[in-house]
Amino acid sequence: MRPNVLNPLFASVTAIQGVGPRLGKLFEKLAGPQVVDLLWHLPTGIIDRRFAPKVMEAPDGAICTFTLRIHGHEPSSNPRRPYKVVASDDSGFIALVFFRGHEDYIRRALPEGETRVVSGRVEHFAGKPQMTHPDYIGTLDELESLQAVEPIYPLTAGLAPKVVRKTIRAALARVPALPEWQDAALKARRGWPDFRDALNAAHAPESEAELQPATPPRMRLAYDELLANQLALSVIRARYRKQAGRPMKGDGRMRAALRRALPFQLTGAQARAIGEIEADINAPTRMLRLLQGDVGSGKTVVALFAMLGAIECGAQAALMAPTEILARQHHATIAPLAQRIGLTVALLTGREKGKARDAVLAQLADGSIHAIVGTHALFQEDVAFKDLGLAVIDEQHRFGVHQRLALAAKGRGVDVLVMTATPIPRTLALTAYGDMEVSRLDEKPPGRKPIATRAVPIERLDEVIDAVARAMGAGNKVYWVCPLVEESEVSDLAAATERHALLAERFGPRIGLVHGRMKGAEKDAVMERFAGAGDMMGRCDLLVATTVIEVGVDVPAATIMVIEHAERFGLAQMHQLRGRVGRGERPSTCLLLYQRQGMSEAAKARLNIMRETEDGFRIAEEDLRLRGAGELLGTRQSGLPEFRLANLEFHRELLAVAHDDSKLIMDRDPELNAERGKALRVLLYLFERDAAIKLLQSG
Repeated sequence: MRPNVLNPLFASVTAIQGVGPRLGKLFEKLAGPQVVDLLWHLPTGIIDRRFAPKVMEAPDGAICTFTLRIHGHEPSSNPRRPYKVVASDDSGFIALVFFRGHEDYIRRALPEGETRVVSGRVEHFAGKPQMTHPDYIGTLDELESLQAVEPIYPLTAGLAPKVVRKTIRAALARVPALPEWQDAALKARRGWPDFRDALNAAHAPESEAELQPATPPRMRLAYDELLANQLALSVIRARYRKQAGRPMKGDGRMRAALRRALPFQLTGAQARAIGEIEADINAPTRMLRLLQGDVGSGKTVVALFAMLGAIECGAQAALMAPTEILARQHHATIAPLAQRIGLTVALLTGREKGKARDAVLAQLADGSIHAIVGTHALFQEDVAFKDLGLAVIDEQHRFGVHQRLALAAKGRGVDVLVMTATPIPRTLALTAYGDMEVSRLDEKPPGRKPIATRAVPIERLDEVIDAVARAMGAGNKVYWVCPLVEESEVSDLAAATERHALLAERFGPRIGLVHGRMKGAEKDAVMERFAGAGDMMGRCDLLVATTVIEVGVDVPAATIMVIEHAERFGLAQMHQLRGRVGRGERPSTCLLLYQRQGMSEAAKARLNIMRETEDGFRIAEEDLRLRGAGELLGTRQSGLPEFRLANLEFHRELLAVAHDDSKLIMDRDPELNAERGKALRVLLYLFERDAAIKLLQSG
C-alpha cells in the first residue's frame, strides 16, 4: 500500500481548487493525471518584471514594469483594429493595445485619471512605444503582490500561463514533510537542500542561471529520480537472485560438437562471453546477464552455446524475439546447427495455429522439444515446458521487465540471458539494465568486410538508381529503405509504396515491398523471395522497405543499402540498417540519400558520424551527445525509462553514484526496514516504482 502521507500527491489534478474536468483533461495532456505530475513539470524560462525603466528609456522587446497615469480610451468600431489606451509617466506617452478586447473590462482595469502598474513586453511602432496585451495590470497597493520573477512553463493549447502557474503553486502547497531518504554525508557534501525546499526552489527561479541542471535544487531532484530508478532495479535483481537457482554443469559434449560443426572460428569476444555465461549457469544463483553486441557480432551463436549448457543437463531452453521476422531468422540460424548434434528446435509465433500449434505445445510439455524459438506467444498461459532451464530474450529493450519475468516463471530457477543489437551508451545501460551483469561483443567475426558509407544528395537520385541497376546486373541484392508507408498530407517524405512504384517501372518483377502494415505471412513471403536465390522469374533482388527490416534479417548476397531521407533517421537506427549488408564475401556500400534543403546541423553531424565509423558503441555515445537521452533510440518505443527531472546528458555522473548507492543500500538493508530503508520506500512510491515494493513484500 502506498504510504498515506503521499495520498495528497496521488490525487487527481481535479482535486486542486479551480481545476474542473475540462482543465483536468488539459493538465493531463500537459503533465499527467495526478497532482504529483505537476511537481515534475519544471519551468524552462523566466519573466523578470524587476526591470522598471522610464517609458522613453524602455528598450524594444524588453519586458518592463511601468507606473502609468491613464489619460484616455480609444475604442474601435472596426473589430480588425485594436482598442488603444493612452497612458504616460513623467518621461512620455505609451499606447496600451488590445485586440478584440472587451471595452467594459478594459475601462474597469484602466480607469481614466488614475494610476496603474502595468507590465509586459514593449515594442516600438512608427518610433512610438506601445505594449500589446499587458501581462499584468494592478493598483499601486497591489505592487507588492506582483511576482517580480515569474516562471515560464511548457504549455499545451487551451492552458494559459497564469492558470498553469497558479495550479502548480497549489500542487506545491500539497507537498507534505517527507522523511529524508538521502545519505546524510552525500547530501551535506553536495550542499543539497531538503526535498521539499529543492522542489520549491526549482519552481521559483530568480534568474536564468537557476534554470540550469547544475543548481543544487535541480541536482538534488535529479538524484532522487535516478536513485529511485537504480534502487528499483537493485530490488528486482536481489529478489531474482534470492529465488533458488540451480547449477547446470553439463559434460560439454554438445558444446564441443557445436564448435566442430561451426564453419568459422569464434572471436575472442564470443569466447569470453561464452565463458562468462557458462560460469553463471554453473553457479547455484540464477543468471541475469545482458549480452550486448553490435550488428553482426555473432550474438545468436553465443546464445546457442548458452542453450546447450542447459540442454546438456536435461533442461529445455527458449529464445524469445520481438518480431516474427526476427524469430524466424533465429530459428533458421539455430535449427540446422542443433540438428547436426541431434537436437530438436521448434518455432512458435502467433501464426502457428490449430493442430500444428497443439503438436508443438505437446512436444514442449513432454520434453521432446529441446529448445524453442518464438515471439510473445511463448509466455501465453497454455505454453508449458517440461523443464525450462534457460530463457534467452532478444532485443530486450522491446520487452518490459515483467515480460522477462513472465517467461522465467515458466520454469524452476530459470537462468535469463538477454541480448540487444542496439549498442547502448554505458550511461543508459545502467538505467535500463542496472539489474544485470553485462557481456559485450566488441569484435566482428572474421571475414566481415567494412561497409563503404557515402552521403548523396537526393538530386542525384537517377545516378543512385543506375548504380543499383549495375549492382543487380552483377548478381547483388539491394535494400532501399524509406521512412514512411504512404504519403500523408502533412509530410513530404518519400513513401515506400510510391518509391516501389517508381522503381518497379525500371526493374519490373525483380522488386519487392515490405512494410509494417503487411500481414506476417505476406512479409515473410517477400523476405523469402529476397533471401533465396530462386529462378529469374520468382526472384526478388531489390527490396523496398520501411524500417521493419532493421533487425535480424540476414541476406549475405545483399551488398547495397540505400537509406532515403537519411537526415530523418536517428544514428542508432541508421547503424542498424547499415548492418543488414556486408554479411557476405563481396564489398558492400551504404548510400545515405539526403535532402539538402532545411537540413539541421544535428542531421549533418549524424551523416558525418555514419561516414566516419562503423563502431556501434561509439555511434551510441555520439547519439546520446547529439540527441540527449530523452530521444535516444526513440525512448518511448525502446522501453528505456523516461526521466522527468534527470537530464542524462548532464547528470550521468549522478547516475553512477546512484548505482553504487543502491548496491550499498541492498547490501546493508535488503528488506528496506531500517530508518533510511523506510524513507527509501516512500521514494520508490513517490517516483511510481511500486513494482519493486511489491517484490519486497512478496519476498
